[in-house]
Amino acid sequence: MKAENNKRLKEKKNWILLLLKKVAKLLFNRIFYVAVAILVQFGWIMMMVMRLATYSRYVDILLKLVGVVIVLWILNKEINPSYKLAWTILILVLPILGVVLYLLFGRSRIATIMQQHFEQRIEESRDYLQDRHETRERLEEMDLSAAIQSRYISDISRFPVHENTTAEYFQVGDDMFPVLVRELKQAKKYIFIEYFIINDGVMWQTILHILEKKAAEGVDVRLIYDGFGCLTTLPHKYYEELRAKGISCQVFNPFRPLLNIIQNNRDHRKLCIMDGWVGFTGGINLADEYINQKERFGHWKDTAVMLKGEAVWNMTAMFLHMWAVVSRSNESIDYEAYFPHKYHEEEFESDGFIQPFCDTPLDEEIVGENVYLNIINKAKNYVYICTPYLIIDNEMMTALCLAAKSGVDVRIMTPGIPDKKLVFLLTQSYYKQLLESGVKIYEYQPGFLHAKSFVCDDEIGVVGTINLDYRSLYLHFEDGVWIYKNRVIQDIKEDFVQTMEYCRPVELQFCLNRNIGVRMMQNIFRVFAPML
Repeated sequence: MKAENNKRLKEKKNWILLLLKKVAKLLFNRIFYVAVAILVQFGWIMMMVMRLATYSRYVDILLKLVGVVIVLWILNKEINPSYKLAWTILILVLPILGVVLYLLFGRSRIATIMQQHFEQRIEESRDYLQDRHETRERLEEMDLSAAIQSRYISDISRFPVHENTTAEYFQVGDDMFPVLVRELKQAKKYIFIEYFIINDGVMWQTILHILEKKAAEGVDVRLIYDGFGCLTTLPHKYYEELRAKGISCQVFNPFRPLLNIIQNNRDHRKLCIMDGWVGFTGGINLADEYINQKERFGHWKDTAVMLKGEAVWNMTAMFLHMWAVVSRSNESIDYEAYFPHKYHEEEFESDGFIQPFCDTPLDEEIVGENVYLNIINKAKNYVYICTPYLIIDNEMMTALCLAAKSGVDVRIMTPGIPDKKLVFLLTQSYYKQLLESGVKIYEYQPGFLHAKSFVCDDEIGVVGTINLDYRSLYLHFEDGVWIYKNRVIQDIKEDFVQTMEYCRPVELQFCLNRNIGVRMMQNIFRVFAPML
């Protein structure tokens, strides 16, 4: 009996120690103080507005009138209907809260300034980002439907289609990492790196050692990381440490405890470019879980693509645009100094057509979603999709369901172990309608699926950073690679088919058997999904 009591006492002490460690970790975490500061600001604003409303009947009436005007303005804006519905419900049901939130998180002046800077950079590079006439003609002669999709990217995203490029596809980060290290070591003139998340560990320390060495050799090494993505993974003012090592570094949109919508706009791109000749992108960030050196949410399944050749120029221009904006440089960019031909006299190999592109939240065009919709709507036989999050608007839902009902084999792969339980619950809320329309859904059982890829009809594919959720499609800076008739198309397809062996097919009965409480939560989350 005494031994049992001692065991219980020991377990209780261990539990208390664990709890204290978690509390200490929370209290010494930067994000905790940022969250408290934001909550205090929001609470103060709400308190002032509510006091004014209760103090004066006229103020209360004015706030409600402002709410009605805002609702009418929102309903007449050319934005996604899901956003309109979410904001309208919030403002009409909770007028004061809704009005305050909308006024705080409306389009900010900072976002406008950033948009102007981006437009300036894109305009000055227009002559360096033109389709080659002969490339465009060959693509149109080969496949007019594919040429139309490519033309949309060229005209709207303003990044041209290329030949004279090869691609290599990586099924997991474990395969990509040694190749990335090899290519970094071979850089002679410049290394440009832009990532959403960087975290200390085997992966980052290996890369950092190479970057230090290259910077010492005189290579132009530049790094951009996202202020929010690295909020808990890098020390405060980490850019100063990198600059001391000879690495030029900028932080995209440093996260500050201020109520402003621009904090929603993050740099979610993943780009690594060497000498304008080699370029990497995909879902893989610079952290150990992405190469399975550290276990988080089971086995981490992610994908990437390496380009070699002329198409890397698009990636280089993307980085130079971003660098000029975040560094607030007013100097014109000498684009010709970064041309791949300047450092590589050998002939470029050619394998199909490749078109890296980017999507920004600074315009009214949802390039990433439209590229995906073009693929779905033009599919004849199949569309296979990998996405960690499935939080889609009516346009995407309609396209997927219509394709499946028309006889196209539509398959979607999502994680089996989520990184965010709330988002996963929201993802599963979309299953029922898709399954009823004939879409097949698979959940990756060994762990978390972070890959973002489309492959269609053995001809067209996209690999990049763009998730099927509102944040990726509407709020974040993203990049992708549109690929046509390249050998990696078959690699992407084979990877999907092989990965299905480790997946659980989702049945309609799974959705129907969810308890009523879960379904009610999902319905509420669906309404406000654009705000999450």
